[in-house]
Amino acid sequence: MRHYLLAGAIGTLAGITVATQFAGPLVAQESGKNASVYEQLDLFGNVFERVRADYVEQVDDKKLIEAAINGMLTSLDPHSSFLSAKDYDDMQTQTRGSFGGLGIEVGQEDGLVKVISPIDDTPAAEAGVKAGDYITHVNGESLMGLNLDEAVEKMRGPVGSEIKITILREGEKEPFDLTITRDVIKLTVVKTRIEGHAVVLRVTTFNDETFSTLKTEMAKAIEDAGGIEKVTGFVLDLRNNPGGLLNQAIEVSDAFLDRGEIVSTRGRKTEDSERWNAKTGDLAQGKPMVVLINGGSASASEIVTGALQDHRRAIVVGTKSFGKGSVQTVMPVTSDSAIRLTTARYYTPSGRSIQALGIQPDIIVEQPAPKPKDEDEANKPLTESKFLSSEADLRGALNNDSISDEERKQIEEEAKQVAATAKLREEDYQLAYAVDILKGLAAVDYHAQAVPEAAKPANTGEDSGQEGAKAE
Repeated sequence: MRHYLLAGAIGTLAGITVATQFAGPLVAQESGKNASVYEQLDLFGNVFERVRADYVEQVDDKKLIEAAINGMLTSLDPHSSFLSAKDYDDMQTQTRGSFGGLGIEVGQEDGLVKVISPIDDTPAAEAGVKAGDYITHVNGESLMGLNLDEAVEKMRGPVGSEIKITILREGEKEPFDLTITRDVIKLTVVKTRIEGHAVVLRVTTFNDETFSTLKTEMAKAIEDAGGIEKVTGFVLDLRNNPGGLLNQAIEVSDAFLDRGEIVSTRGRKTEDSERWNAKTGDLAQGKPMVVLINGGSASASEIVTGALQDHRRAIVVGTKSFGKGSVQTVMPVTSDSAIRLTTARYYTPSGRSIQALGIQPDIIVEQPAPKPKDEDEANKPLTESKFLSSEADLRGALNNDSISDEERKQIEEEAKQVAATAKLREEDYQLAYAVDILKGLAAVDYHAQAVPEAAKPANTGEDSGQEGAKAE
């Protein structure tokens, strides 16, 4: 069975305080530090038997053992956990790109369920769920005291059914409710659009389909733009992308790099460390790039961002990323269950770990809160009559007959594109900012190959003896 190397932001950690009564020591324990592993396993066995015999209700042995295993794993870090048969099947389904639910990636922080990122074009995103939101209640029932798996189970239900979640959001004075209709979540891993002459590549997750879809969609977008010569540059939008498969992050990074290190991982043992280098070939053909990130950009997204930023291949715009710098390996332990275990930390080409720190953008651009509808009405002009604003508005002004009709048409077209970008600021300020940057780079004839080697990281892994991305 295959192992999955995960770079996704998935956490399961909960703390709970309970009142207890003591009925005397269960077993005699040595006070020294030299108790053997086998003696500790005897302790576990004795506790297990006592629970089976004396707990107030009869418990299922399988569930009890699975809970003990999961407790051991979740005590290590927020991303290690036990995957029961159902959880393992769900995980494999999600990496293939289609599953049922609300469309959010969640973790746990201080006992609360925290939204890492909503997934594009899903019920949660359409209802207004945002990265960083805390979900405190489901259908009026508090999630406090539940572990992440239990909380997620509360949010599951038949497709088409409604769920009411209570949101706690920074900046809001009090919690509020959102009603969401569950649906089948079909991940559209890559979406493209053209803004002016910039190609926008929106990557929502890193699953088995990401790189192949990116390559196909990118080629179509270039053709629609009239060829690579007509393209000013590319915006790689990784906002609210929670991560996914490590090999896909490596392939996407390699798509825009000609040489040098992409990422390295360092495990507990020196021999477990690995490094991946880029192969020759840049799908963007040296055109300028901007990468968009925010607090919902995690792990695999940070691998791609870090590689392109360190190699000065792209300008990073937005807000600080999530800061997950560890890699999880999914290891089957039975025919239908597995463990997700943190096995390594990853490092960007310059040798930096972003664990708990995140990636700082080159240019910080906050996304303004949407204007209230009433404010839009208040800002509308009271008259549609035009007043003097330029020389052309003056009665009897001279015409400009020094330009041809074709030149005039080109000027008008360029003006329309500028106006379109200005309008885009109201819809997506960060994306509009990225498009403007590409216009500026195109104006000075920027090309990726023009970046001096001295400006790139010293640690590029050129002597590692490895080329290309290892799939698993």
